[in-house]
Amino acid sequence: MISKARIGWLVRRVARKIWFRAALISAASVVVAAFAGIVARAVPYHFTGDIGQDAVGTLLEIIASSMLAVTTFSLTAMVSAYSSATQLATPRATQLLISDRMSQNALSTFLGAFIFAIVGIIGLQTRLYGGQGRVLLLIATILLVALVVVTLLRWIAHLAAFGRMSDVIDRVEDAARSAMVAFANNPHGGGRPAIPVPSGARPVLSDTIGYVTHIDFDRLAAQARLSGLVIYVAAIPGTLVHTGRPLLHVVGSTEDGQDRRLAQAFMIERHRDFDHDPRLGLIALGEIAGRALAPATNDPGTAIEVLNAILRTLNELPAKEMVLDGDLPPVYVPRPSVEDLVRAGFAPIIREGSGEEEIAIRTFKVLAALGEAFPDAREVTQALVSELEQNVEREMRDQAAVARTLAALAS
Repeated sequence: MISKARIGWLVRRVARKIWFRAALISAASVVVAAFAGIVARAVPYHFTGDIGQDAVGTLLEIIASSMLAVTTFSLTAMVSAYSSATQLATPRATQLLISDRMSQNALSTFLGAFIFAIVGIIGLQTRLYGGQGRVLLLIATILLVALVVVTLLRWIAHLAAFGRMSDVIDRVEDAARSAMVAFANNPHGGGRPAIPVPSGARPVLSDTIGYVTHIDFDRLAAQARLSGLVIYVAAIPGTLVHTGRPLLHVVGSTEDGQDRRLAQAFMIERHRDFDHDPRLGLIALGEIAGRALAPATNDPGTAIEVLNAILRTLNELPAKEMVLDGDLPPVYVPRPSVEDLVRAGFAPIIREGSGEEEIAIRTFKVLAALGEAFPDAREVTQALVSELEQNVEREMRDQAAVARTLAALAS
């Protein structure tokens, strides 16, 4: 049995796909165009005007030819944005561009309008419509033209920023902050904080290789309470698993096939996903900054923007560890450590930006702000400051710049 949480997650994943939206709009277009003649017979009002075959046919031919060109142009623009984000920012941002709602709506609308026009032309050529049907078809065509015009204007405005560096940074930051907020509100997924696994616990292994992208916690909790099990989750979202790595450990007797049902609570895919993986967003931001600081790019301004985004993202963490209470199920779930989260974003910047004065100074300031805001992160921020200080002294060639940078650290 699939839980409501898992169904909702699957629906959201499918709804992101362009083909899903295009299929819905195309199916609606086919229904409107194909059944206009049949619907017209059920309309009690009789239209006195007579619209000839050519009047509607000409308009549909224009729509069909223009929408095919616009759809091709839109696909080219989208592929170009994906390629630009992959080369200039990080390949991890591509999935965020693919799930862009405006792009999906625009492409689906243009494709649906093209199919509507084709079906309408076929109906006119085969004498499917009478006078009433042609009037309804004309009304539907006019409404479709209005929808296409509005969508086209919004799509043109959207293309001005779509796939640009600032747009990519904003999308990655939004995804990272969304995952971080969900993580901060429920760090253990509704279960109990992780404890050492007993020596007698039985491992449940993965039957495939990939990344854990989602855990159906409701299924694990239901199985634990129903069969009197104690479950120790071993692979959280973002973990690479293989056939020899356990997904979880179980204490208690299980029925035949129950281990398989427990393993099915873990969604394993080839690529990591931002939704339930707070580290991935920080890793992607760090990759963007690292690529911007590469000698071939030399764009410190982008790295500074990323540092600001990392600070805003980590600011969503609670200042202290949350104390969980209530009737929690016997499911123990680990969480990423504060050190893992902080290092995920700063490691590439400290490695690549130590030779740039403005980057080093901004990194010092951001780490200091994090250490003051989050006492739990003070140890890792101080360790990163020490690493950055050593890299500055080793890599920065201008001694005056080294002095200014270290003076900024001291202040």
